[in-house]
Amino acid sequence: MKPLTYLDNAASTPMRKEVLEVMYDCMQHVYGNPSSLHEQGRKAKVVVEQARRSIARLMGVTPSEVFFTSGGTEAINTILSRCVADLSRRHFITSRLEHPAVLKCLELLTQEASIDIHYVDTDVKGHINLTHLDGLLSNHKDAVVVLMHANNEIGNLLPATAVSELCRGHDALFFSDTVQTIGKYEVLLPKLGIDFAAASAHKFHGPKGTGFMVVRSEHLFKAMLRGGGQERNMRAGTENVYGIAGMAKALEMAHEQMDADYRSIAGLKQTCINLLKENISGIQFNGDAEGNSLHTILNISLPGGVDPEMLLPALDIEGICVSTGSACSSGSIKRSAVLKALKAEPGRPSVRVSFSCFNTAEEINYFVEKITAICQSS
Repeated sequence: MKPLTYLDNAASTPMRKEVLEVMYDCMQHVYGNPSSLHEQGRKAKVVVEQARRSIARLMGVTPSEVFFTSGGTEAINTILSRCVADLSRRHFITSRLEHPAVLKCLELLTQEASIDIHYVDTDVKGHINLTHLDGLLSNHKDAVVVLMHANNEIGNLLPATAVSELCRGHDALFFSDTVQTIGKYEVLLPKLGIDFAAASAHKFHGPKGTGFMVVRSEHLFKAMLRGGGQERNMRAGTENVYGIAGMAKALEMAHEQMDADYRSIAGLKQTCINLLKENISGIQFNGDAEGNSLHTILNISLPGGVDPEMLLPALDIEGICVSTGSACSSGSIKRSAVLKALKAEPGRPSVRVSFSCFNTAEEINYFVEKITAICQSS
């Protein structure tokens, strides 16, 4: 058995021990329904509301603006659909580099609600063209700008404050998918000028199936899930009490250790870049790897000749967990939509390596050694 080298943290992170302890204690002792009026119900309600207050403080918003969901995808679909149904927005400005949860939801809304989607230009590294965004906003008043805070495939960071200033100048709303940045940076939504945000706990060492959305009070909408009056009538369904407790603990710990984790992870990313340059001739990086990008994500473009269908299995055999820019579906290779939009060379396979505070320099060395061997044997 080879040791596991887990470098797919942009997909999901391992839970911290302290988070597991909080969740286990909650499962044992807080088993009531938060809507029940008896003692056990009240205990569960306290856990949920304490978590809400903690998360709201870290986001710089009020507790009444935080709503718990099953994760980022539910939050994204809720925000986009209710912007149409309740806020009467018909123009959405986004990019072709967004997460499928955004793009597929918007495509469906074009059919169901006759909205218009306008795509902002990006440069060769994947950064948003702010001049083009300004032009789109000038032509489409009362739009919703939907741009992710950090790209989940290439890691590029959005100049959120600059985007929000443009939005304010054109009476537009600003929704940023913050799934990849919450827990990595101090994401104070009022300071950034973000009206709506989405988060998923398993991206910052919390549990899967738990997330939240932030909806600023001046833009509140109606529930997408109907039933009971949970989440102040904004999201029906019994709350995932122990998941919410674990998420709050994970986010608190992420903020407590943020500076140290940033230094450690950024160092690992740079080490990986340096070693790949030294060992693989013709190596390239997709996006702005050494510029304005997330320290946890590195998208590697390998030389031509490497079989993209065998790349992931070959690394998996060596105990290395990563994501590739190409996915096998029914025996055919489907290129990453992000890399396609960036006009990346189709003959070069790509690998997304994503780091966390649990990774080590030894793991980076091992990964580089194995992927170098694959390139040399191709």
